[in-house]
Amino acid sequence: MSEPQYTALVTGGSAGIGADICQRMLKDGWQVVSLARRAPEWSHPALHAVQVDLLDATATREAAAEVAQRFEVSHFVHNAGVIWPHLLADATLDELQGLTQIHLGSALTLMQAILPGMERRAFGRVVLMSSRGALGLATRTNYSATKAGMIGMARTWALELAPKGITVNVVAPGPIQTPMFYEVITPGSEREHKLASAIPVGRIGRPDDVTRAVMFFADPANSFVTGQTLYVCGGASVGTLVI
Repeated sequence: MSEPQYTALVTGGSAGIGADICQRMLKDGWQVVSLARRAPEWSHPALHAVQVDLLDATATREAAAEVAQRFEVSHFVHNAGVIWPHLLADATLDELQGLTQIHLGSALTLMQAILPGMERRAFGRVVLMSSRGALGLATRTNYSATKAGMIGMARTWALELAPKGITVNVVAPGPIQTPMFYEVITPGSEREHKLASAIPVGRIGRPDDVTRAVMFFADPANSFVTGQTLYVCGGASVGTLVI
């Protein structure tokens, strides 16, 4: 059996959108390294699960060094994240620091570890997972701030890395049927139905909707697209969305 041509590092690959991305890449014959707090409940010969809490900066540095030493990473998808919704009056600095670490700090640490390999090979595809919430959403002070920060960081990386054959783009999903979504919205509730009806296309998104966008940016042929943000939100980024 020939060696996989590409190796992808996917954070939060054990469930939800991350699991769907991993499974699609594995189906396409790639090797995948999942970085998550929990090991996936499914297996594949080309899947390597590394358990780490990305909220822990020290543990993240150690995991980053391990991955960079063991694998030649060609693709990096930073999908891991948490929401922690609060109105402004209840938002805390501790939670802001936590979301900064998982959304921005861990991305920086992991990218710095795998960047030398991408530069040697003059090839890389990086996709950061932001959110429709980056445009502003009630109860999302800390979440929207750090998700918006991912867009600025990606645009900066895109400029720096474009001459090196490395593209950096952002996918920003709207409401997607994942375990994290259903931690905030009760499945089958009136609130979920009202949210679906408020989305222009009339439904909540599915993980595979996001995966297809990620795979577009991950495609080696798409070398002329960098620094872009693609909202996968059923049109919710065009108007007002109330969750």
